[in-house]
Amino acid sequence: MTSRSLTVEDIPMQLMTPQTAGQHPGVLIAHGFSGSKQLMLGYAYVLVHNGYGVLLWDLPGHGANTQPFVYESLQHSFDVSLSTLEQQPEIDPQRLAALGHSMGGGVALRGGIEHGDQLDAVVAISSTDAPVTPELPKNLNLQIGQWESYLAPYAERLLDQAGGASLDVSQGRGRSFKIIPAVEHATILFSDVSHQESLNWLNQTFGLTSMSTYKDRRMAWYGLHLLGWVVAIASALPTVIKPPSPPSKSWDSMPSPASPVPGPSQPLQRKATAARWSWGGLLFAPVIPIAFLKLLNRQTPIDNLGGLLIGGALGVWMLLAGLVWLGTVTAGGRAAIRKPTIKDLKVGAVGFAMLWLGLGALAQWVWLPWFLVPTRLLLWVAISVACIPWFLASSLVQHQAKRRRRLAWWLGQSLVFLVGLTGTIALLPSLGFLAIMLPVFPLLVALFSLVTAKAASPWGACLACAPIFSWLIVTPFPLV
Repeated sequence: MTSRSLTVEDIPMQLMTPQTAGQHPGVLIAHGFSGSKQLMLGYAYVLVHNGYGVLLWDLPGHGANTQPFVYESLQHSFDVSLSTLEQQPEIDPQRLAALGHSMGGGVALRGGIEHGDQLDAVVAISSTDAPVTPELPKNLNLQIGQWESYLAPYAERLLDQAGGASLDVSQGRGRSFKIIPAVEHATILFSDVSHQESLNWLNQTFGLTSMSTYKDRRMAWYGLHLLGWVVAIASALPTVIKPPSPPSKSWDSMPSPASPVPGPSQPLQRKATAARWSWGGLLFAPVIPIAFLKLLNRQTPIDNLGGLLIGGALGVWMLLAGLVWLGTVTAGGRAAIRKPTIKDLKVGAVGFAMLWLGLGALAQWVWLPWFLVPTRLLLWVAISVACIPWFLASSLVQHQAKRRRRLAWWLGQSLVFLVGLTGTIALLPSLGFLAIMLPVFPLLVALFSLVTAKAASPWGACLACAPIFSWLIVTPFPLV
């Protein structure tokens, strides 16, 4: 297999071809909203191992493509990519197809309609709508995941508009619809069944047979890599940062600077009061950002705040929710905020580095464009600052807490994220894409809780977790 990077009209592309001589059938592969060419590599590897050449590219505003995201520019990027693919010496320009997921599936469908004289087949995965006909696109394969049944009516309507199911690909009239078992909108991209369904459909179109039994297992290796770093954080982080000895008192037991020296009955009362304030602040935290974003949306679209589609609004949500929670943590007497020390900065840098390597060292070659372009780096700095109040509050309430209490804080934060963001989406449907990301939040909170437990420094844990969370916001969402 050979791979090379291309840039045409400022569109980042990746061409992957078999090492065997001669010209190969070519397949354009388009990612979905908030995706990237890395996210579609599973299909690329399966196809290349079976004799196809593929071209992946970042749609406008996605991945390394710094052109602003506008729907009107999507088809132009498809046209440029198709022209680029057919000009490659390894590609047979008479045997071309397109494959796309979600928004990219719509791009592939429209490309198959507009370029019906060039494209012999289209595979559309988890797509919704396109002006298909019984003639175009040629040889259409539709796929949805079993756990995204809400897309079934769209796929069935597309199939009906395309003339109904048919396995006769000789005249370009082949049409099929496949439900991929046990996957939803994102995990379908890593499904062997989806990969093989796509390959088999293209093989039917071009009269080819499978050449390899290759199955894409890169996500499994990525999972093992991440697990190894989690173990490293749990075991090595305390050694690397060398926490003070003897350990300092828990923030739960420290009196507020304005409080008198506690008497015999005061510590328990203070801890109970501080706990009520902290939990109340956590539960109330989503109310203010939801109300603010709702009011702001009356004046300006909030889905493109700060030049980052959806991600900018999420950064504002984190800032306001964090300020509310941090304010109640300090007001309740749980802790006074002190300035971070040099040691805190060192702890934060080490923790951030370990999280960055664990989450991203392999991601760039597996599923996520981890290395940010300069425009995204600037946004990362801004959103990192916005995330500091939340993660400082989280670190303060968990500092040297017992395992049971830390588990309670993990559960509380997870529920607040799930319920609070669900409420945000209900009132602000333009942020609806966040619903796909909701299952990830409890996992991230668990990882950040581990860092907090091992860092032995509230500021250190905060400065490790806030920029990583920001990195995960800035990486996927489109630039506008």
